[in-house]
Order: sequence, then C-alpha cells, then structure tokens
Amino acid sequence: MLRKIIKILGALCLVLLLVILACNFIISSTTEDKTYSDINTIPPNRVGLVLGTSNRISNGSSNPYYTYRIDATVALYKAGKIKFILVSGDNGSIYYNEPNTIKKDLIKAGIPEEVIFLDYAGFRTLDSMVRAKFIFGLDNVTVISQKFHNERAIYIAHQKGLKAIGFNAQDLSTSQGFKVHLREYLARVKVFIDMILNTQPKFYGATIEIK
Repeated sequence: MLRKIIKILGALCLVLLLVILACNFIISSTTEDKTYSDINTIPPNRVGLVLGTSNRISNGSSNPYYTYRIDATVALYKAGKIKFILVSGDNGSIYYNEPNTIKKDLIKAGIPEEVIFLDYAGFRTLDSMVRAKFIFGLDNVTVISQKFHNERAIYIAHQKGLKAIGFNAQDLSTSQGFKVHLREYLARVKVFIDMILNTQPKFYGATIEIK
C-alpha cells in the first residue's frame, strides 16, 4: 500500500514538473524575438510601460530590480525610443504606492513630469497589460522590466490583443535572484490558469488618453 502511494505521489510530482516546464517553454519560445537588451536595436514605440516593484527589499536595502528598471526607462526615453511612460504598479494602501515612487525617481533622473502617466491598479502583471490596452487605449507598447518578467508580460499582452515588445533591464545573477526566478516558474503556470478561467483585472474604470 505504501509503495502504491509513493508511486502515485511520484507520478503527480512528475506531471507537475512537466506542466511547469511546458508553461515556461511556451512563454519563452513564443517571445524569443520580442525582447531587446541593446538600446540601439530596439524599435521605437510611442509608450513605454514600466512594471512596478517595491523600491526596497525586506531588510530595508535598495531593491536592485527596481533600480535597474528605473535606469532602463531613463535610457529608453533619452535615446528617443519612447515618448511617453506609463507606470503600472500596486497602490494597495496609503503606505505603499509603487507608481508614485517610480514617478518621483524618474523625475529625479530628468524625465519631464508631463510625459509620465500612472496606473494605480497594476496589482498583477495581468492587470497591467489588460489595463494598458483597455483603459489607456494602447495598441503597441514597450514593456520595461527584467527579461524573465518581460517575456511573461508580452505573452499575456499578445493573448489580450496588445502588441508588445520588451526592453530588458539589467538582471541579477542566478544565485542572487534565485527566489525570484523560482517564483517566475510558478507565475508562468498561473498565466495559463488565468487564461482558462478568463481572469479579469481587479479594476477597470474610466479610460485615460495618453497624449
């Protein structure tokens, strides 16, 4: 009896592993030619979409993922590859506001305030991409985040009818970013679950024109 249970558990673990690997492969392979690390080769787009994250990690120190996304956004804008910036992130409480924090740092880096637009309801990557199309009226966008995140965001965007490419912010080494990359594998499985369930953003709201 014990051997049978072990075999069943082993089979379930194998199936789960195959599902994770399959989801990862589909997203990576279908977005392979849609992300860029060289600012000289990325095509221009009217709007760049910065995906939010906290500017601090749990021990209070600076979050390098955040810093690198700011740097990538500034580089894109100054190179003339984008004209407007849409910042999408979590604004879950009065004490936590990703879009406002990113906006302040972009302005400090020399980006004009009038070209920055904020999406306060980007609670998840799904929300950010769907709202970019249906709330902010975008047909094309350049997503700005780390490559692993860009791939997932672009895949979601294309499933929702939004043409997207990605500019890859600097990433961390495998050892430094191990937990984040591990979570990414599970997040990619969630993409397909959301597709099956037709999951919608937490909020829609009135449309906003970027101009």
